[in-house]
Order: sequence, then C-alpha cells, then structure tokens
Amino acid sequence: MRVVFDSNIFISALIIHGSRAEKAIVRIVNNQDILVLSKTIIDEVLSVLAKKFSRDREAISRVAVYLDELGDIVCPIKMLKIFRDDPDNRILECAVSGKADAIVTGDKEMLSLKEYKGIKIMTLRDYMEH
Repeated sequence: MRVVFDSNIFISALIIHGSRAEKAIVRIVNNQDILVLSKTIIDEVLSVLAKKFSRDREAISRVAVYLDELGDIVCPIKMLKIFRDDPDNRILECAVSGKADAIVTGDKEMLSLKEYKGIKIMTLRDYMEH
C-alpha cells in the first residue's frame, strides 16, 4: 500500500519512543508499505521539530536525510483547496500526486472526509490494524 503520513505522525514517531507512530514508521522501514512524501511535508516536520521541540541544526539535518531516504518523494503540481488548513491541503496534494492508497492522520477535518478520489483517509490506529 502506498501511504502518506500527516506531519503529526512523523513528529510523534520522532518524539515518543515506542509509540504507535514509531511502529508505523517501522512498517515502512520493513517494506510492508511504501511511504509517499513531498518536500513540503518534510519541511513542515523539520519546522515543528525546530520550533516546538528545540531540536538543533544537526538533529534537524539527520531527520531531513532520514525522511528523504525513507520514501518516494513526489512534487505535487496541482494545488488543492479542500481543507481550511493549508498544510492539510499539501498532504492531500502529495497523496494525489503520489498515487497513494491512503493518508494516515489524526486531523479531525481530514478524517471527516473519509476518502478523496479513491484515497482512504484513516487514523493511525486503523492503519496499524490494516
């Protein structure tokens, strides 16, 4: 399955050792699923780590390299305006551009959509039980 993780999944995986989010990343590392990413998603994760969690430049750099190597990087061309929150639209653009099967998120607005053009929008719990 080709999957896009919302930035909150990456943050949880990086901050909370042993979390469900970390186990989701392990699924990607073990080639159980294929992660689809965009530069915008990576930039958001790095920004949150720097601002909210005070990670230093070296730590941010390591995460950038790790994420870059973890999945298929796509460059969305078509801009979407489905959600009020722009970063959520960037997640959706990545999923459409990368022909993802699913988006994994904890965002209530995104989850309320349930599906977009055949792309399932699911919680981390649902993803891990899939």
